[in-house]
Amino acid sequence: MAPIIRRAAAPVGVAVCGRRGVGRSTVAAALADAGVAVTADAADVTVLVVAETLKPEDLIVANRSDKSTVVVLNKADLSAFGDAGPLATAQRHATVLRARTNAPTVPVVGLLARAELDDELMTALQTLVDAPADLTSTDAFVQSDHPLSSETRNRLLDALDRFGIAHAVLAVEGGADLAAVRALLRRTSRIDEAVAQVAAAGAATRYRRVRAAINELRSLAMRSGDQQLADFLVTDDMVLAAMGAAVEAVEADGMHVDRGDDPAAHRRRAVHWRRYGCGPVNALHRRYSADICRGSLRLLGRSR
Repeated sequence: MAPIIRRAAAPVGVAVCGRRGVGRSTVAAALADAGVAVTADAADVTVLVVAETLKPEDLIVANRSDKSTVVVLNKADLSAFGDAGPLATAQRHATVLRARTNAPTVPVVGLLARAELDDELMTALQTLVDAPADLTSTDAFVQSDHPLSSETRNRLLDALDRFGIAHAVLAVEGGADLAAVRALLRRTSRIDEAVAQVAAAGAATRYRRVRAAINELRSLAMRSGDQQLADFLVTDDMVLAAMGAAVEAVEADGMHVDRGDDPAAHRRRAVHWRRYGCGPVNALHRRYSADICRGSLRLLGRSR
């Protein structure tokens, strides 16, 4: 049983690829820091890192991959400034890229997702609050006369770049401490949105693993005559585990699942997904609907 359980519980492997210079390694490290199982081996999900625009080789990866794909538009802070700033411009550009790849596309500032601030840099940011520096270009920032040494200003650029420095200075001016600035930079990086899209892309894989494990365990119970195992496979825990994986998968496909926890909600959900499974859907979605319906009926029975 142990190998079956290990296979079902294994994290979804994610391969991160991208052209040289787009920040692939930075994004890969940021995803790994967030708990994503980044791997160089066989993966279940592909993350394609791009910057500015899609090159022909990017389109080849996006369109020919047999894995679920998420596109990360890195260096979003370098997008042309619009009325709402570079991140809003990057978001609009991501929408255009998604139309070309048919893959979820998230603008990210990978550098800020991995920003490491220490007390020295926090002191430097406070100095910039008291004595603003020229941030119109990197050269202007480093070479202009300023109380901060050029070395310290270069450290700030390496850690945050101009966009991150500007946001961090505003935060410090507002009273933010080190932890608050780090949290702000992470939110600004939008790496958590990329992590959520990667998780959604792996939902179908996780569902298949759960179903495969249940089927393997059922076969094992039949071959061995293990009645205790056979009984375990029809417990509420197993039925609801399959339902949970199915709910995650259909939500990842953009569908809504009623999350109500009262008898009326369980009944509604069972009827809806029973009807859905009888419609013009593929085999995988019929299995989703069956597991959601079965779990909902089990919950309805428990609530009586």
